[in-house]
Amino acid sequence: MRFVKKLFVTIIILVGIGYGIYYFGTNLASEKIMNDVSVELENSGYLDEIKQFVANDPELQSYIEEGANVDKNKLPFTTKEQATRVLIKKVGLSELLAIQSKATSGMTENEMLNLLNEIEGKLTDEEILALKVLAYQELNN
Repeated sequence: MRFVKKLFVTIIILVGIGYGIYYFGTNLASEKIMNDVSVELENSGYLDEIKQFVANDPELQSYIEEGANVDKNKLPFTTKEQATRVLIKKVGLSELLAIQSKATSGMTENEMLNLLNEIEGKLTDEEILALKVLAYQELNN
């Protein structure tokens, strides 16, 4: 009976440690990715290109502007770090890194639209709206 108790306690502890590693690991990964992307966008001037691209594309502009007047209390996340964490869970870290490398090497408008459609398929409507809010805030700072 003691053996079963010790085994049960050990399993509970291992599960708790595993969850903690997963939780903090995805937190650290999302923060690192967000910092890397932010620094890269600012240093490369690519953020200005993105703003210009959005300004020149009325369809994309109206898509992002859907996030302008939204009640933020009803959104599943409100920060870039939280959004990155959700994207890591839903899309996957390796796929996000592949998207980042494609974006830095340049993407056509068709590739961007295909990418948006693929990501939209993996997220809920509320999560997409929260991303639109963040994109709107970032582009209108």
